[in-house]
Amino acid sequence: MPRRTRLTTALAGSAALALALSACSGGQGSDSKDGGEKTLTVFAAASLNSTFSQIGKQFESDHDGVSVKFNFAGSSDLVGQLKEGAPADVFASADEKNMKKATDDSLMDGEPKAFATNVLTIVTAPGNPKKITGLEDLSKSGVQTVVCADGVPCGNAAKQVTEKAKVTLKPVSEESKVTDVLGKVESGQADAGLVYVTDAKSAGDKVEEVDFPESKAVVNTYPIGVVKAAQDKDLAQQFEDAVMSESGQQVLGEAGFGKP
Repeated sequence: MPRRTRLTTALAGSAALALALSACSGGQGSDSKDGGEKTLTVFAAASLNSTFSQIGKQFESDHDGVSVKFNFAGSSDLVGQLKEGAPADVFASADEKNMKKATDDSLMDGEPKAFATNVLTIVTAPGNPKKITGLEDLSKSGVQTVVCADGVPCGNAAKQVTEKAKVTLKPVSEESKVTDVLGKVESGQADAGLVYVTDAKSAGDKVEEVDFPESKAVVNTYPIGVVKAAQDKDLAQQFEDAVMSESGQQVLGEAGFGKP
């Protein structure tokens, strides 16, 4: 075969291979802009993990080509990330205090709406080996208690509850999100912890819940809003509407959240 013919054949083969590879890779990835698909990024308090994941799946089902990406963390941490320019479309806080930080810094678009409430409860290891019956028992010697840190909604609530009840706790650890408090109790690293009633319910038989009357004095209200820097504010508003809808409220109610 003449040299020119061999070269032409080789180039044609290379072009065919490149075309085949391009065809194979073209359908990969849900974030493909060419395919018209969109990703909605939702920053949400850690205590919303289960419920928002469920609402997110339904939202994806109702919106072809839309993928919902969640960032679950302590509300104060999420506000910090927003201040640093982290991309987000929707922000849902576990309290009004942290949402106010976001609105005061002009991070939100419009007025956030309250969509749920929550209160604290005590969780212990199954069987309640330390025989804890109320908030005051958490201050007893030999009881290793874990709470959320100050600044985190569940930490602020714990501080208010203990101050109102005139109970002084000496926690062995202070966590940045409520799910970490729950995890410490579930793993046996702590005897008891203060978490939301929704977290205790989601844990099932991994923990034992101990109600205490003082918890009703401090109710956390959860607000949600569209982030000012949202890539698609209409879509972000639709997610907020889904949370506020009858079906969204049903998901939250079944998880133990109260009405706003």
